[in-house]
Amino acid sequence: MTQEKWGLLRNKLLKAIGKNNYTTWIEPLEFQELQDGVAVFSVPTNFMGNYVSQNFADLILYEMNTAGETVQRLAFRVAANSPARPKTETDSKPTVVRDAPVSSQADVTNDALESLQAAPLDSRFTFDSFVVGKPNELAHAAARRVSEGGPVTFNPLVLYGGVGLGKTHLMHAIAWELKTKSPELNVLYLSAEQFMYRFVQALRERRMMDFKHLFRSVDVLMVDDVQFIAGKDSTQEEFFHTFNALVDQNKQIIISADRAPGEIKDLEDRVKSRLQCGLVVDLHPTDYELRLGILQNKVQQYSSTYPDLTIAEGVLEFLAHRISTNVRVLEGALTRLFAFASLVGREIDMELTQDCLADVLRASERKITVEEIQRKVSDYYNIRLSDIIGPKRLRSYARPRQVAMYLCKQLTSRSLPEIGRRFGGRDHTTVMHGVKRIEELKTTDGQIAEDVEMLRRALEA
Repeated sequence: MTQEKWGLLRNKLLKAIGKNNYTTWIEPLEFQELQDGVAVFSVPTNFMGNYVSQNFADLILYEMNTAGETVQRLAFRVAANSPARPKTETDSKPTVVRDAPVSSQADVTNDALESLQAAPLDSRFTFDSFVVGKPNELAHAAARRVSEGGPVTFNPLVLYGGVGLGKTHLMHAIAWELKTKSPELNVLYLSAEQFMYRFVQALRERRMMDFKHLFRSVDVLMVDDVQFIAGKDSTQEEFFHTFNALVDQNKQIIISADRAPGEIKDLEDRVKSRLQCGLVVDLHPTDYELRLGILQNKVQQYSSTYPDLTIAEGVLEFLAHRISTNVRVLEGALTRLFAFASLVGREIDMELTQDCLADVLRASERKITVEEIQRKVSDYYNIRLSDIIGPKRLRSYARPRQVAMYLCKQLTSRSLPEIGRRFGGRDHTTVMHGVKRIEELKTTDGQIAEDVEMLRRALEA
């Protein structure tokens, strides 16, 4: 395979994975040779080779074989002149960060922050626009406390919950409040994905000292969706060291994730331990009252944009009942409703609501099947589907089986005899006993209660 041919393949990869992924992961690869079915590439770091192997190897192999080459696997070698080699004193000199004492800490220049390309803050996501209810009141109170600045009382603050429950909203609200009340603070908000990309870029460009100095110079570090770094060993290690350095300086760290730190698969134990040493707060799924409050708050916001529109009684209540899993979908439905009513010049009544949101309402009626519950539970407990359905009565199979029966009773309209038949022809009294047992354990066993809640969220997502 020639370098020209590899150049043509790179163009195809660019179209397939997008410019950002291509620039970060494919462009640094240098094709070396193809021998005995093995395509060898030079990479700046072992981390990059591992990442490409895990995420893009199948695509690269497909494109190479489609181009007429016989390639069975890829191999990656760290280049001799890569940043993996020991750095000299000249290599380590920072070029982006300048030293200047501010409150006894290093100041980060605007150029450095801009080069970091931190995630922009959404002006809509403030505390004023956050609707508080029972499912999120603790998370809101904790976020408010952190946003006041002052002495750090719990570090880190970890906000976790499913999609569309308000984690990112609270993160942005904290950042806005801190920037308003304490503009002298260096508040850095970014996603875990951006943290990883900047780490890889610093390795590639031999600017790790700049990277370390920059992240260790902030007063408040906010990392969104930290589950993204799970399984990425080098990034986790750097995150761990950054975390420790900031905690040692008594700097505030705020983290969000889609699940509790202890439940994030492939996250190193030491990182889990560090995240769990602060305040870990769950944003629970919204209840009817909270969803109705969110809709009422949105209607007030729209009153200036659509002053002539009226909304009939019962419409908001109907939407709060029907769209229950995701606040973003709920708000998007209301936005579409107002825009549609404005275009056709009609009142927002039940008829217009059902016509305009037919697809959203249909999606919210998605039926959860017994088979889907069985698959999800077997995956969650890492056992075979046949063990869930089969006759084995070992505790390691019986408890997940009872959890699955309980979820079938709660989330489907199937009768107890029907559920029993789907679980290997068991009698309805067996199902009844399993359901009752899980109901009892939910009040006494915190792990079972959390397992059931996690599975319910996954099934309703």
